[in-house]
Amino acid sequence: MAETTVWLIILGGLLGTYLTRLSFILLIPADRVPVVLHRGLKYIPPAVLSAILLPELVIRDGALDLTLSNYRLVAGIIAALVAWRLKNTWLTIATGMVTLWLLMAR
Repeated sequence: MAETTVWLIILGGLLGTYLTRLSFILLIPADRVPVVLHRGLKYIPPAVLSAILLPELVIRDGALDLTLSNYRLVAGIIAALVAWRLKNTWLTIATGMVTLWLLMAR
């Protein structure tokens, strides 16, 4: 894929994301957003993040791998436990990365 094509794809994604977010700000005043929609919108970022991360954690070499030899899954579980108990984003990321590095170094 040409470098120009990659940059056009990145810029297109950026523009699409920006315009989608801007549409909510400009077209719908904050006081007119239904309470149910407002409550539901806060769950979108974790849902998207989960949809991106889960396949990376459980699929290895094109197949489902839920064993302890799947270091990404083990590091992800440990990071999830840190996130649940401490509710600290940076510590969660650091724990997951360090755990993965340590497991891969064995």
